[in-house]
Amino acid sequence: RIEGEFIWHSHPETDEAFFVLEGILRIELPEGCVHVRAGELYFVPRGVEHRTAAQEAKLLLIEPRAF
Repeated sequence: RIEGEFIWHSHPETDEAFFVLEGILRIELPEGCVHVRAGELYFVPRGVEHRTAAQEAKLLLIEPRAF
């Protein structure tokens, strides 16, 4: 469960995927903003700066361990 805004960050060694279970997740990227709704999956490649925000959303975050 997330609520509010997270800081701008990137993951230089790992990709990150967000699967939204409930609500709407906003993912801000350097080139614009993406809204991910319940039942949708969004993939952020390693090294891409981003931040997430939501009024309230439940999601599954998939982030492999870094080597």
